[in-house]
Amino acid sequence: MKYTYLLIDFFSVLVPLLFSFHPKLKFYKSWPAFFPAVIITGLIFIGWDMYFTHLKIWGFNPVYLTKIFIGNLPIEELLFFLCIPYACVFTYQSLNLGIKKNLSKTVELLLTISLITVSAILAIVFHNRSYTTFAFAFLALLLVTSRFICRVSWLPGFYFTYLILLLPFLIVNGILTGTGLNAPVVWYNPDQMLNLRILTIPVEDVFYGMDLILLNVLIYTRLSERCYKQLKSRIKLEKIQY
Repeated sequence: MKYTYLLIDFFSVLVPLLFSFHPKLKFYKSWPAFFPAVIITGLIFIGWDMYFTHLKIWGFNPVYLTKIFIGNLPIEELLFFLCIPYACVFTYQSLNLGIKKNLSKTVELLLTISLITVSAILAIVFHNRSYTTFAFAFLALLLVTSRFICRVSWLPGFYFTYLILLLPFLIVNGILTGTGLNAPVVWYNPDQMLNLRILTIPVEDVFYGMDLILLNVLIYTRLSERCYKQLKSRIKLEKIQY
């Protein structure tokens, strides 16, 4: 029982980690871009997590924990910010290699603007509910940054990937929030959220998860591009010297 959350982390990352060495995927070669991305993103989300735990906006059931804590967070929660992004970024990269997304630029733009608008409205209307406000405000900020400041071209692939990831998301978050268990692994203060749930999952979790993965992908793709340019320059230099 005390290893429940730890096992959720472990099984979430196990298959993606093993397939990282598949000769057609070779995701391990992307580690120099992935690990800085997950560390930067993790620091932001762990800070957010510690603050909300301190305010008792959410918390953790000790029954399902090994009771090893760093600050006010269980070690399992810290591992969550490594294991889940690893599985999701691996999925994003793998789907990008194998599947063409036919979402037009117009549809992507309308979808992005709609998400930004709805997120901003919800953040403002429910400003007295901390989880709702932070989850939606951060999503609006990330989408504006990605689409209109960084001008990324990969948002269709991200939306497609996140849609696919909603199934494992429902399973993992369902267990964490109490589906199939006597009590939730992670509990929430209903006064700080909309208290609308998908099974046992707060609806904010869907957009919190999008925040987490979008920031990881944004940093990961920027670093991947830089690594690729450096490698290309090195190869060109070696050819000149040869």
